[in-house]
Amino acid sequence: MDWWQVRDRAKAIWGYDQFRPPQGEIIACLLQGKDALVVLPTGGGKSLCFQLPALLQQGLTLVVSPLVALMENQVQELQQHQLAAASFHSEVPRGQQKKILQQLEKQQLRLLYLSPESLFSPSIWERLIAPRLMINGLILDEAHCLVQWGETFRPAYRRLGGVRQALLTEKPDSNPIAVAAFTATADPEACETIESCLRLNTPTYFQQSPYRPNLRLKVKQVCTPAQRKQQLLKFIQPQQAGLIYARSRSVTETLSKWLKEKGYQSAAYHAGLSATERRYIEQQWLTGNLQFVIATSAFGMGINKANLRWVIHYQPPLLLSEYVQEIGRGGRDGKIAYALTLVSEPTGLLYPEDKQRQRYFIQKLRQQYQKAQQLRKQIPKEGNIRTVEAMSPQGLTTLSLLHSIGELEWLNPFYYRLLPASEIKQSTPKLLTQPRKMEAYLRTQNCRWQFLLREFGFKQEAENFRCGNCDRCLSQM
Repeated sequence: MDWWQVRDRAKAIWGYDQFRPPQGEIIACLLQGKDALVVLPTGGGKSLCFQLPALLQQGLTLVVSPLVALMENQVQELQQHQLAAASFHSEVPRGQQKKILQQLEKQQLRLLYLSPESLFSPSIWERLIAPRLMINGLILDEAHCLVQWGETFRPAYRRLGGVRQALLTEKPDSNPIAVAAFTATADPEACETIESCLRLNTPTYFQQSPYRPNLRLKVKQVCTPAQRKQQLLKFIQPQQAGLIYARSRSVTETLSKWLKEKGYQSAAYHAGLSATERRYIEQQWLTGNLQFVIATSAFGMGINKANLRWVIHYQPPLLLSEYVQEIGRGGRDGKIAYALTLVSEPTGLLYPEDKQRQRYFIQKLRQQYQKAQQLRKQIPKEGNIRTVEAMSPQGLTTLSLLHSIGELEWLNPFYYRLLPASEIKQSTPKLLTQPRKMEAYLRTQNCRWQFLLREFGFKQEAENFRCGNCDRCLSQM
């Protein structure tokens, strides 16, 4: 396909006269059937990079995505352009699910968005392995979720590496299936995990610095719960669009109630709400009927509000990648946006909340690994996941945890093999070390953007770097 045809199609659909670097290179890579790992800042135009190749080729591209809102937003936009795209997940009405399955069988779709769990559901998988169905690509959108959630919360992520070979086994005459991962935040360690887990074949790396000069970063220490609330009220800019992040459902509910009593138009958003409730809050916020949302990490991915002027972390996240994702939703229009993180004083003697939350996370994770090791002694050395699932409600999580520490391999998405001791390389679970990086960021005395650049693999750019706008840089002037 000539490059002018690629550009003409992009202009016809989205109205773009040219691509932003490195969009053109990524599109060319996927059109050539090569694997890729793409790390571009939030708002960098990642979705175009895999949507356009999918629409230019014959066959189906599968897009694995973590959240219903993220899938629906992208699919609605594509369908508005009369493009053959659909999303399949638990919230799709049964009648619509049946229609999508029929479209699959008749090869009428170019893009199918799925959660990792839906991908492995019998109704979908049985149709995907049909020999006559042409599949040209597997895309993992928001690939950092594989690292953050794949070991414990969403174990289906850990099985994605077996998808390509399983499909090709059923399609002996198939063209190569390109696999690509897209995310806004992945440090070198996360990239290594994604590449290994997805079994990427000598992937081309596309990485851009996470630095956003219009994002002004600040961390504020508080010594009591009352001070935390005072600093929140002091920072809120009610005439401008904002977001408040908390780490639990109960805190979002309590905080939302308190702010409503103060006269602020706000709402709590978390995974415990129904799909209808979540979509309503999203629309109210996007249209400006809500001043701000108090949310867990469930809010934000795929929800684009260009004029978001401020983001508050009422409680700091445990993972640095989560932090960069969430602050990256501010200032997408290029204008100045502010990001404030409220954190307990370092000793935790006066206000131990943040330290307690971190200890609880690590303790719970250690317990899960210990249970996985106990169950390992009971499960067959090789077998079907259904057998393990029947043995224990934690069966799938156990297999995921064992895979993450190199004690298990996936023969395909449904069959595993436990590795013998001679093949196991002892390693510390990576998630256990991640909170230390977040703690180091919060306590750093140097430029905050310099710290983030270094941690996300841009060490050369970080040398002698000063943003001049974060609280650390300003205090040293």
